Amino acid sequence: MAAAFDRAGFQAIDVHMTDILEGRVHLEDFRGLAACGGFSYGDVLGAGEGWAKSILFNDRARAQFEAFFDREDTFALGVCNGCQMMSNLKSIIPGAEAWPHFVQNQSDRYEGRYVSLKIEESPSVLFKGMAGSVLPVAVAHGEGYAEFADRSTAEVFSSSGQVSARYVDGHHTITEQYPLNPNGSPLGMTALTTTTGRVTIMMPHPERVFRSSCMSWAPVDWPEDSPWMKLFRNAREWVG
Repeated sequence: MAAAFDRAGFQAIDVHMTDILEGRVHLEDFRGLAACGGFSYGDVLGAGEGWAKSILFNDRARAQFEAFFDREDTFALGVCNGCQMMSNLKSIIPGAEAWPHFVQNQSDRYEGRYVSLKIEESPSVLFKGMAGSVLPVAVAHGEGYAEFADRSTAEVFSSSGQVSARYVDGHHTITEQYPLNPNGSPLGMTALTTTTGRVTIMMPHPERVFRSSCMSWAPVDWPEDSPWMKLFRNAREWVG
């Protein structure tokens, strides 16, 4: 994740939760926040939810995160565990009220593979100019199922314009079929954004495929950067 943001022109700084909880680092000093995956916050089930609670139940941390999300000059990206974590922070993220929770895959298994995503029209500042693209991406998660109260609630959110990307099959059709949709999320939903577009969460890992050589397959004439670098460069362009 740091390498991708660094390549896009950012100064990437590694911040641990203890830095925030103990007051060594302040989010007011940052314009962007990336909550990483890769079993962040412990290799245990529900790690993202526990991560969120370490923020919500700590006055100092909660105040910092609330202030950060309230600022109109900031953006945030949550991937995998970071996606699960941020979905559990929706009460303090403006425009995220309708987000689902991310729970155990319908396969009841950890899923690590390449799948195809179709980028949708959405207000996400990170996905600007990418709508209509179908791209391979790495997934590596055990709890990626987007859980809504019921199917009708999922359908309402699906039509809200806050879905930034969905799992698709080989014909670019939205799918719930395993393993093309590795977790079974309804209507293929896997990348979501806020109504403002400043906070985006996704279960797949774009940072693992920002180089063409890391893709499952790529045309021989592709440059070093894969199409996923646009997500990170969009962030840099938005910051200005």
